[in-house]
Amino acid sequence: ALGARGKYDLGVQGILLVLTMAPVACVLAMLAFGARQRAWTHQLGELSRAVRVLNEQASLSDDARRILNRVAEREVLCRAIEEDIGAQNWDAALVLVKELADRFGFRADAEQFRTRIDDARRQTRDREITDAVGYLDGLILQRRWDAAMGDAGRIMRLYPDSPRVESLRHHVAEARSNYKRDLERRFLVASDAGKSDEALELLRELDQYLTPSEAEPLRELARGVIGKARENLGAQFKLAVQDKRWRHAVSLGEEIIAQFPNTRMAGEIRAVIDGIPEKAASVASA
Repeated sequence: ALGARGKYDLGVQGILLVLTMAPVACVLAMLAFGARQRAWTHQLGELSRAVRVLNEQASLSDDARRILNRVAEREVLCRAIEEDIGAQNWDAALVLVKELADRFGFRADAEQFRTRIDDARRQTRDREITDAVGYLDGLILQRRWDAAMGDAGRIMRLYPDSPRVESLRHHVAEARSNYKRDLERRFLVASDAGKSDEALELLRELDQYLTPSEAEPLRELARGVIGKARENLGAQFKLAVQDKRWRHAVSLGEEIIAQFPNTRMAGEIRAVIDGIPEKAASVASA
C-alpha cells in the first residue's frame, strides 16, 4: 500500500508539475494577447487610413474625385455596356460607349465596343431579314399573293436601309406573273391534247389572274374547252343512267348543274334527277 509516504510523493510531483507548466501557460497567454493586440492595431490602422482617404476625397473637387475613381467607374461602365450588347439594346450601349470615350477618355476601349456593337447589330439584322424573307417565300409558294405583297411592304418598312429588301414587292409581282404564264401554257397544252377536264380546271384558276383584255384572245378556246367538258360530263351521266349506276349518275348530275347551271343540259338533268333515287329504290326492292 502507498500509505502516507506514497500520497506525499504524489502531492510533491503535482506541485512540481504545476510550477513547471505555469511559465509555459503564461508565455502562451502573453503570445495570444500580443496577437490580438496586433490584430486590433492593424484594424485600427486600416480604419484610420480609410477615414483619412474619405476626408481627403471630401475635400477634393468633383473632377478630382472623378479622376481618382475613373478606373472603378470604367469597370462599371464596361459591364453595363456588355449587358446591353447581350440584351441587344444597341442604342443604350452606344450612349454608354460615348460616355466612356468623352467623359473618361477611354477612346480605344470605346472604339472596340463600337465595332462589336456594329458587328452584332448587323449579324442580328441579317438573321431577322433572312427569316422574314423565308416567310415571304412561303407565302409565294402558297400563292397567297395579297398577303405576300403586304408582307413585302412590312419588311421594307422595317429594314429601309438594307439592299436585300429593296425589290421585294417586285419579287412578289414577278413570281405572280410567272405563275400566271405557267398556268396559261399548261391550259393551252391540255386543250391542244384534248384533255378537257384538266383544261377546265386550269381555266378556272387562270380566270383569277386574267384581265378582260388578257382573257379576250382565249375566249373562243375557253368556250370550246367548256363545251367539251360539258359534253363529256353529259355523256358520262347518260352512261351511268343506262348502266343503272344511280349514285354515280346523281353525283354527275349535281356536278353538271353546279358547273353549268344556265345550260339546257342542266335544265334537263334537273327534270329527272329527283326521280333517280326512286328508280334506285325500286330496282333494289325488285
